[in-house]
Amino acid sequence: MIMEEFHLKTIDLGDVKIRLRHGGDGPPLLLLHGHPQTHMMWHRIAPLLAKDFTVIMPDLRGYGDSSKPKTTDDHFPYSKRAMAGDQVALMKEFGFDKFSVVGHDRGGRVAYRLALDFPEAVTKLAVLDIIPTGETFRRANRDFGLGYWHWFFLAQPYDLPEKMIGENPDNYYFRDNRDLFHPEALADYLRCIRQPGTIHAMCEDYRAGATIDYELDEADRRRKKIGCPVLALWGMKNFLPEWYDVLAVWRDWADDVDGRGIDCGHYLPEEAPDETYEALHRFLTK
Repeated sequence: MIMEEFHLKTIDLGDVKIRLRHGGDGPPLLLLHGHPQTHMMWHRIAPLLAKDFTVIMPDLRGYGDSSKPKTTDDHFPYSKRAMAGDQVALMKEFGFDKFSVVGHDRGGRVAYRLALDFPEAVTKLAVLDIIPTGETFRRANRDFGLGYWHWFFLAQPYDLPEKMIGENPDNYYFRDNRDLFHPEALADYLRCIRQPGTIHAMCEDYRAGATIDYELDEADRRRKKIGCPVLALWGMKNFLPEWYDVLAVWRDWADDVDGRGIDCGHYLPEEAPDETYEALHRFLTK
């Protein structure tokens, strides 16, 4: 069984309940998963990181077995600011006021918003296969629209995408690449994405991205910078290096940025766990 060395629990933060796994020993490290996955995506590198760190892996609000808060017209309950607030409260439950954070995909968006909104809490930030949300929308062109079309589909008004996905979730999520994932991890992803509440929450995540998250990024652009060291990693077989100079983009948002591409697709911790772990470990222990 994967992740058996970690403790599974649910913590009530008041507004939301967060499912997570935790384990290891050493400085605190928060790992945030991407869409449409759960914390199980870290199963190949978390045991290695736990040799040197106290590793905490939550399901983001709206995902996995964490709470799905009621939605509002401004989509704030699914904003990365709200999700970042969850993480600060969660880490305090473990007694940590300062910690490093690694985020993949949507979790990376929560992670950098966390570093912007709570600079006193984040000591190091690693982002996997993203650039900031505001940058993606501001730079969007035909290639982005065709390649990341789901950004625009999922952000459509309620309940068009919910109904279309809900008719056959298995035909929408992971339909072409299920061999990339461990069967236990994939089973957790699929169990969760088949739930109507999760489908709606994930759409709200993208609606927030196209509205309040974009607005927050634009308000901070060139006015606020990430103060901690930043590591950016990306998959060389994915779209990001075709569309952007990834490090140059992040250097507009932080002064201390390093990173590189890894020979894999979008799911770095599962497709290239050894190389991803080595890059993260070197950065986090430097």
